Amino acid sequence: MQKNYPKKPEALYFFGTCLVDMMYPDAGMAAIRLIQREGVRVIFPPEQSCCGQPAYNSGFPEEARAVARKQMDIFPKDIPIVVPSGSCAGMMKHHYPKLFEGTAEADRVRRFSARIFELTEFLVHVLKIQLEDRGKPLTVTWHSSCHAAREMGVIEDSKSLIRQLKNVRLKELEKEHQCCGFGGTFAVKQPEISAAMVKDKVTDIQQTGAGKVLGGDCGCLMNITGALRHEGSGIRGQHIAEFIWERINA
Repeated sequence: MQKNYPKKPEALYFFGTCLVDMMYPDAGMAAIRLIQREGVRVIFPPEQSCCGQPAYNSGFPEEARAVARKQMDIFPKDIPIVVPSGSCAGMMKHHYPKLFEGTAEADRVRRFSARIFELTEFLVHVLKIQLEDRGKPLTVTWHSSCHAAREMGVIEDSKSLIRQLKNVRLKELEKEHQCCGFGGTFAVKQPEISAAMVKDKVTDIQQTGAGKVLGGDCGCLMNITGALRHEGSGIRGQHIAEFIWERINA
């Protein structure tokens, strides 16, 4: 489906996500710096919280709606909202309208959701970022998270940024579109199945010979890198924003 993208804005909101806030702050800061590098002012409302996906996926729509209303109140200006996660972006762009369908708030929600953009798609299509690689030669592989691939449709945007880096070789996974087994609460509710799925993913990653596995969702990266460490692997996992920022400032 053809997407309509806005012109480069003077300012935008940044929705940090829970895992970036608590576990991967360097990824969030790198994403902000990449946007600022293009001359765009980044607004980070400190009151922001979870996107509501855990409640939504666990069957608590009223609680999810309460979280969604809070986020909409915090991002009132009619400017883009950039999210460094296909999962959270998918929730806010596609599932918020479903949550409020048929309610008096539906129009407000649709307008809000139309302002949501995943980070790499925004860098590629709106900011049209150009990258100069200053790092040493390196082979990487890429994990396509389920929501980024199936809901947001941004995987080729992410890969196009990696391919701009002249000293980076991207080795595709054989089973790229196979879930890593995280799934948020799924990994807690079904730990045995989740562990089997991430073991398959780690085996696929190790077979590439890559030194790093990149991704656009910190939940997947947390799951995959934990399994890699458990296997005694030296392969590192890294969010694409942090990786790019390092490469262009090496």
